[in-house]
Amino acid sequence: MGIGGMEIFVILVVALVIFGPKKLPEMGRSLGKAIREFKSAGSELQDELTKTANEIDKDIDQNIKPPKSS
Repeated sequence: MGIGGMEIFVILVVALVIFGPKKLPEMGRSLGKAIREFKSAGSELQDELTKTANEIDKDIDQNIKPPKSS
């Protein structure tokens, strides 16, 4: 269940009527910028979590010693 072409068209027409042709491009730019910043923050968070997980794995590997042979 997604948004089809007709639904997007109706949303755009309603936005055009409510906000007018001068405000619509400005709002589009603002929305695009917000989405880019959100994706960037998500990517940074994922990189930090991956880095931390790798450090934990590295610490665990260093602390595990092979068993002594008898």
